[in-house]
Amino acid sequence: MSRFILSLDQGTTSSRAILFDHDGKLVASDQNEFPQHFRQPGWVEHDAVEIWDSQLRAARGVLATADVSAGDIAAIGITNQRETTVVWDRATGRPIHPAIVWQSRQTAAICDELRARGLEAEVRRRTGLVIDAYFSATKIRFILDAVPGAQARAERGELAFGTIDSWLLWQLTRGGVHATEYSNASRTLIFNIHERSWDERLLGELRIPRALLPEVRDTSGVFGVADAEWLGAEIPIAGMAGDQQSALFGQGCTEPGRAKNTYGTGCFLLSNTGHDAPESQTGLVTTIGWGIDGDFVYALEGSIFVAGSAVQWLRDGIGLIEHAKDTEALARSVDDTGGVYLVPAFVGLGAPYWDERARGLLIGLTRGTSRAHIVRATLEAIAYQTRDVVECVRRDSGIELATLRVDGGAAENDFLMQFQADVLGVPIERPAVLEATAFGAALLAGLGIGFWGDRSEIVAADAGLRLFEPQMSADRRESLYAGWGRAVERSREWSDG
Repeated sequence: MSRFILSLDQGTTSSRAILFDHDGKLVASDQNEFPQHFRQPGWVEHDAVEIWDSQLRAARGVLATADVSAGDIAAIGITNQRETTVVWDRATGRPIHPAIVWQSRQTAAICDELRARGLEAEVRRRTGLVIDAYFSATKIRFILDAVPGAQARAERGELAFGTIDSWLLWQLTRGGVHATEYSNASRTLIFNIHERSWDERLLGELRIPRALLPEVRDTSGVFGVADAEWLGAEIPIAGMAGDQQSALFGQGCTEPGRAKNTYGTGCFLLSNTGHDAPESQTGLVTTIGWGIDGDFVYALEGSIFVAGSAVQWLRDGIGLIEHAKDTEALARSVDDTGGVYLVPAFVGLGAPYWDERARGLLIGLTRGTSRAHIVRATLEAIAYQTRDVVECVRRDSGIELATLRVDGGAAENDFLMQFQADVLGVPIERPAVLEATAFGAALLAGLGIGFWGDRSEIVAADAGLRLFEPQMSADRRESLYAGWGRAVERSREWSDG
């Protein structure tokens, strides 16, 4: 009898593979980083072949670590960095251009042109999104323009587009399945979230051939079978979801009004809105959470582009720390930031500002500013950006959050979690296992093949929950947040390109 679900968690900086048992317990994991490519300022690209290689090595590695065979795996679930765009040759399976990453600003000019044509309101109405370089469609347009002959080849059906879920599915099935699912499709800027289909009007506006696009399927259910060569036996691929929707599902936020925040490369807060797809008035986007057997759940989302990657910048960019874990002790070594604010707008600002031309800002420096102050300001910036988004959720939904569930790597930082509770004035709930994204994909896959009948069978999912209660005075909270607002305004509209 198969004993495990294998979750493939393909992220922005690394590919991970995690095994979960029938109780929902994390059994083993493996992880491989892969290179980031920055050909021009504001551009972020990946080599899709490196992504696949790193993901396959992680999958093989976790089986070896746990000493299990492919026959012990009931199903594979896939979760992925969203919006990142790959276009490949259907005949050879080779990408025709570097993958353009969700963070990349290289399609800002295409977005400007779409806005100039008066499409902002129509895009919002049909897709729930805003016109921004973040989303996939302008990245497709960029690639088709950048590669000679690509437009004609796409129209002839020789090329395939996919977000990373589709790319991994294609590779695992050796080109047998070209498909995505509703949560990832809803992030492309060309998917009508109300009709749940590719939008012909927007395809026409962007000159994206229908033949390029994957089939859209349910989030949970069998997509295909991984070829036996990859892991040693055929394994059904039975669940896929974009990383943030997967985390929402994995955190158990399946009822309207429940919200989670994932602290990864970026920071993403999703609030379940049930069967309603509200149009945000505050700068959030509306997205499909998941679609299963005709039942569609929607969410309001605040997308913060730089969170954990700001800590990575402290380490790799300016050498203030050796390890990410060093930030907690350094932040605690000073009473406050000494008036310093960091606005980590390295690739512009996402929700609720949507300012592609904002740039990073470190302000409030004095002769007494130390390394610890800058490190603390970096962590506090993550919490302030989250409050920006929570304020929008409150205004759009009229619902006051009772608690906020958290997950992701930076959620391990106790200083950050306490400051987050303080600056929100809301308790933070942190589960013992922070791999909610991978767990959500495993859950979708397990439910998709009957490994679990329902979530109640999974006894480990909510074990060891830790609560961070607000401790800061309201006056102090509002004073600090007002300073953040002043700093953000000074970072905006800085870049000309």
